Amino acid sequence: MRPIVAVVRDDRFLDHKTGHAHPESPARLSSIYRMLDRSFKGAFLPVTPEPAAMDRLELVHTAGHVKKILKTADQKITSMAPDTPVSSQSYLAAWLAAGACMQGVDYLMQGTCRTFFALVRPPGHHALPDRTTGFCLLNNLAIAARYAQKQYNTGKILIIDWDVHHGNGLNDIFYRDDDVYYFSTHDLMLFPYSGDFTDAGEEKGLGFTLNVPLPRLLVDEDVAALYQAILTPLFAGYKPDLVLIAAGFDAHKDDPLGRSAWTEKAYFTLALLIRRLAEASGGIPLLLSLEGGYDPGANAASAGAVLEALTTDKPLEDLDLTPAHPGQIAELLETVFTTHRSYGVLS
Repeated sequence: MRPIVAVVRDDRFLDHKTGHAHPESPARLSSIYRMLDRSFKGAFLPVTPEPAAMDRLELVHTAGHVKKILKTADQKITSMAPDTPVSSQSYLAAWLAAGACMQGVDYLMQGTCRTFFALVRPPGHHALPDRTTGFCLLNNLAIAARYAQKQYNTGKILIIDWDVHHGNGLNDIFYRDDDVYYFSTHDLMLFPYSGDFTDAGEEKGLGFTLNVPLPRLLVDEDVAALYQAILTPLFAGYKPDLVLIAAGFDAHKDDPLGRSAWTEKAYFTLALLIRRLAEASGGIPLLLSLEGGYDPGANAASAGAVLEALTTDKPLEDLDLTPAHPGQIAELLETVFTTHRSYGVLS
């Protein structure tokens, strides 16, 4: 039996206007919506997002930061950061994006669905508690994680971030926590230029942050082999109660900001791998939220590949997980396990 997948979509996310030349444009999401209508019409449980309540946003963000975003409603166009322009309706899109991710937690924890995909904008994984950066106003998944802990007493949360950019906001918010494990693969030579192997957490969170900078030559099979080698022991060692996925598609070869060589096949494989590991671990609920990805066509193809992976009957054994660059993958894995083996989660 195929799992029940819920999907958030709402045209109000398209009202977040960033200017004609800005890469974080409405087109990156509207292309995904058209793909849904073309290829998956009626296939998923539809969800209309509700704006987040102020007190929920302050589980992560300062009151001053929240109020600063609200004030942008008074202006046709303004800038929250040098790279992050907003319009008068951007605050509502941000409130809806955070609210959608919290609804995802509700749907999953109450058993309404097994998997929840929030197709939202603006993205969130760069946003800091008191600052907008990297096109991100509110940290959608961080808010969802804190909400799950507060509302449902969720024990252990695993965040997997496959966006090509390091999610410095997620990294920093949970850097001292042992009840949220953050795993990110990214290009260290792209914004925000952070997330080296040695960035592994602090205090009680030491060993609960796993950053893996990737070389740009890696292709789909390499990425699949790397993720399988890391996630298999990570699921077994950490035993998460909830998995959140920062689903950025900007590592796609056609993306104008990324410099990677992935295709939509990589996203299919990663989504299927995570789904099968979650199922084998007792049916851990999965919440995905759209992050980066700036080529509309690549976004649509990649989101479609993920949705196919979340519903297919295809077993993981059918996939070719043989790396094309075995030497580079072996070197990366050696660095990962040498760095993290002593912390006790990866073995």
